[in-house]
Amino acid sequence: MTAWLAQWLGPLLLVSLWGLSAPASLLRRLGEHIQQFQESSAQGLGLSLGPGAAALPKVGWLEQLLDPFNMSDRRSFLQRYWVNDQHWVGEDGPIFLHLGGEGSLGPGSVMRGHPAALAPAWGALVISLEHRFYGLSIPAGGLEMAQLRFLSSRHALADVVSARLALSRLFNVSSSSPWICFGGSYAGSLAAWARLKFPHLIFASVASSAPVRAVLDFSEYNDVVSRSLMSTAIGGSLECRAAVSAAFAEVERRLRLGGAAQAALRTELSACGILGSAENQAELLGALQALVGGAVQYDGQAGAPLSVRQLCGLLRGGGNRTHSTPYCGLRRAVQIVLHSLGQKCLSFSRAETVAQLRSTEPQLSGVGDRQWLYQTCTEFGFYVTCENPRCPFSQLPALPSQLDLCEKVFGLSALSVAQAVAQTNSYYGGQTPGASQVLFVNGDTDPWHVLSVTQALGSSESALLIRTGSHCLDMAPERPSDSPSLRLGRQNIFQQLQTWLKLAKGSQVKGEV
Repeated sequence: MTAWLAQWLGPLLLVSLWGLSAPASLLRRLGEHIQQFQESSAQGLGLSLGPGAAALPKVGWLEQLLDPFNMSDRRSFLQRYWVNDQHWVGEDGPIFLHLGGEGSLGPGSVMRGHPAALAPAWGALVISLEHRFYGLSIPAGGLEMAQLRFLSSRHALADVVSARLALSRLFNVSSSSPWICFGGSYAGSLAAWARLKFPHLIFASVASSAPVRAVLDFSEYNDVVSRSLMSTAIGGSLECRAAVSAAFAEVERRLRLGGAAQAALRTELSACGILGSAENQAELLGALQALVGGAVQYDGQAGAPLSVRQLCGLLRGGGNRTHSTPYCGLRRAVQIVLHSLGQKCLSFSRAETVAQLRSTEPQLSGVGDRQWLYQTCTEFGFYVTCENPRCPFSQLPALPSQLDLCEKVFGLSALSVAQAVAQTNSYYGGQTPGASQVLFVNGDTDPWHVLSVTQALGSSESALLIRTGSHCLDMAPERPSDSPSLRLGRQNIFQQLQTWLKLAKGSQVKGEV
């Protein structure tokens, strides 16, 4: 039972999308923690650890080609999937395919949130597919560079096609049953791209918080963070943003002083790397940025250590602390987040970060830091910077230091990364992908929404922007505290599915599906 429960506690969706410096590492841990919290909620899962265990979802494994683009290479690996058939009507019932992203995929992916919550209304079979090279779907041979060349979104989409065909045979799915893809964040992009590239196999897709535009310098992330810190709708204010700036200015002042002030800062902010070097200082400042950015990105979600309202309360000296300063509030925020994550260190030395990312041993319980860094270096970029004057943080770490990780870990130049980002947008179309029957769902609090599609691009490429919504919030289990805008957003998703499935039914009658 212990091993089984551990599977339920595995991470589910995207954790963060940043490239893997200190800020990315912290954001990914935050996302993993939130997913674990939501997965462990027996009430949210309708979970029974007693006799009802037989109703739990089934796990399966598909044999997939390591290189699906080279038919002379017959090497293969096992890809994990989960199935929830408790609502499936069989025959011509729809298939809801939940795509995994850059982390482990657990059974909760077919039992909680959507698409699972949407399955009963239409008698759908719910299947989730773990992404190659993440979780337990890692090919033999580890994470050496020779292996990682088989890790990309294009390889993942080839897996979707192969899985779609194999699972149809395995479950005796009718050829007229519509397959609808779901995904959140990077997996949301995959869901949209699956419909774009394979419309004859994927009938429609719901893409939540999907950053379909790759970008090298993602300064817009902190533009949204800054704006959200001033949003009164989620507990922000002009004073809060000013307090954030003041706290970061104080951190930088103490770093410049060096000596005892710097040593005290290291202790107070739980920095485990010596702060004497500029690169280690940048690691700390980046981690602090991620702490604030994480409060915005995951605002209001079950399991999030801090909401924007709570963070602003700390920074503005809430709780009648007569001598509190923004810096003291930031210290308190660090303590809360680290306690919640069960971590001792907010940041490490740059050398230690590089050493960890160079390790080729798969981390079965982790979120795939090395793998995701590789994908940012070879496809997406997504390097968050603070070089815009409107940014409330320090201007460190700068873009060159983030690109330097691609060079140090994989030997990939900054020029090659820039070219890869451009090629990704050329191949998929960026924010104008041109796919039909795709619904893009975003929240305007989520910093990633600026890389997604937030306005309809045509009658069959729809967009939904949820006011005060955070990252992938629409996919989370329903809660009594959900905002009216979130409830309305979920109703709109339901109505869109209803429209698509009526269309599919009409196509079945005509014999077109």
